[in-house]
Amino acid sequence: MSKKESFGQSDIVRLSDEDAAVELLERAVTGLWEVVNELTRFRRTTRQNYRVTIFGSARLKAGTAELTKMGCDIISGGGPGLMQAANEGAHSVEKAARRSVGIRVNLPFEQEVNPFVGQAYEHRTFFSRLHHFMILSDAFVVVPGGIGTLLELSLAWQLLQVRKLYNTPLIVVGKIWAELVEWGRHSMLRKGNELASEIDFTIPHCVNTIDECVALVRENRAAWLASQTAK
Repeated sequence: MSKKESFGQSDIVRLSDEDAAVELLERAVTGLWEVVNELTRFRRTTRQNYRVTIFGSARLKAGTAELTKMGCDIISGGGPGLMQAANEGAHSVEKAARRSVGIRVNLPFEQEVNPFVGQAYEHRTFFSRLHHFMILSDAFVVVPGGIGTLLELSLAWQLLQVRKLYNTPLIVVGKIWAELVEWGRHSMLRKGNELASEIDFTIPHCVNTIDECVALVRENRAAWLASQTAK
């Protein structure tokens, strides 16, 4: 057997060798994750618009229209029904259609992207979709929602906690989330059995109304605009 043939045979991993095949697959997937991690470090030096992601199921047309008039892009899950309210509010502002963004996940029981999305992205997995929300957003607004909204809130909160996100306000609107934050403070900060730090519970900004939320976004956006000018 020639050296070339010998090398070719030794370089092959056969599917019948399950252990070797799994090991190769794990190495390849880990390598792909590293590539994705490196590529998502890129950021534009300057951007035209500040981007607000809205998680949850409440109808927010008036609030999102106000944010869009302020100069914000609006990002939502992009789906139909209750999710389309955020996009509809942004879309209602003249000449702002492209500033209404939807980031969807491909599920068999979900309908097409809602008609008020001007720019749509679609993911096959929740993992990549959630990551897209995190790297695209300048602020998170969480209104009452279900288990999916809780997942989105938790990821944003954790990334802010460990400083993988910076200067990105996490604004939670309504009693449902204020009670969750209070539950966490009561359950995780028990003396002698602390599971978190007091500062972790200052990360979410708990507000009762959309007007309070808009005011917080306006304040943070002003600081963001100043940083864009300084670049």
